[in-house]
Amino acid sequence: MSKTAEPQLYYSHEAYRSDRIPLQAGSEKRSVLHKFTGTRLPWGYTQDVVPDNIMEDPKPENLRFWERWENEKAEMKANGKYVPRPFEDVELHCRYDHERFRFAQLPFRSQFWLSLRTFCKWGLIILLPLCILIDWLFEMDSAGFNIRELLNNSITVLVSKILLPPWLVSSVIVNYFPRVWFRPPGGPLWELNRVTGQVTIFNSADVKTQGQTHDIVAPFHEFDAYIVTSPDRQGLPTNGLQLAHRYSAATINLSALITPDNTTQKPCALWDFLQNFMDIQRPLPEIPLYEPYRSQDPTTSEYDEKNNRPTRYWIDMDNHTFKTKVKDMLGKIDSIDTFDRPNLMAKAVQYID
Repeated sequence: MSKTAEPQLYYSHEAYRSDRIPLQAGSEKRSVLHKFTGTRLPWGYTQDVVPDNIMEDPKPENLRFWERWENEKAEMKANGKYVPRPFEDVELHCRYDHERFRFAQLPFRSQFWLSLRTFCKWGLIILLPLCILIDWLFEMDSAGFNIRELLNNSITVLVSKILLPPWLVSSVIVNYFPRVWFRPPGGPLWELNRVTGQVTIFNSADVKTQGQTHDIVAPFHEFDAYIVTSPDRQGLPTNGLQLAHRYSAATINLSALITPDNTTQKPCALWDFLQNFMDIQRPLPEIPLYEPYRSQDPTTSEYDEKNNRPTRYWIDMDNHTFKTKVKDMLGKIDSIDTFDRPNLMAKAVQYID
């Protein structure tokens, strides 16, 4: 513990602890729509799970890449040869460290080019083999081969004409012209703070002040998690996670953090991950993202010292072993027991619905 502050001095007295949840006022009644579309999740009794997209960002190989880059950067600065990269000093407003889980999102213009490239790329990968097969079957049924007729009626050619040009254009722009597509976020959207135990929703609109915006700050234990079910473009139900403040209309939609899924396991895993991150009784979640910060968090540092955890556990992990770890995590997510747990918060709050 010599490298970090004592826990009682480091964390705020309002920091979240699952064994010391304060008594609170009864919950406010939810709207009929919220009751219909949202299923409240229980607090506590969490498992060591994390959605796979968070576990894999960054991968160990990415940690090694950035470690090499930082070493080379320090060497070039020492020799006076360092040239800053484009947008290197741009503030992105995201913070994923031992203290804050702060989320920001690129503006629509930047998201458009990235989404267009991804959509067209995967559209080509998925649809082209199917289209080629259909064209081949069509040609097999025809009386004779006619290249002109095939090209005029080819589904493959049609799909290529629709998806290939925008994929090429968006790929060139994203890869070679960052000043065309990239715009930094205007600011963060929300933050969970492990040290203070507070949740902040930045620049939230307030009906009571005629649309004026201000930051909403409230303790983490006042936010309940809900599985929110809504239809996708095909009308099929998908499930996302939402944090809703128990005593106001403030909410955090977490669909941009993990994509809504047709099952409830991934949203439940995200809820466990957020509780584990905020709970100062527990060490930081064991994922590559937090390896550089574990020694700076008192609870985590103490835990790692007692358990002789290697300081380079993730960064020195080979790709095969990491893939096995991800596969094991997916198994834990599939068997998560969220809906069979008692609600720890029910001991401190009287829910009226």
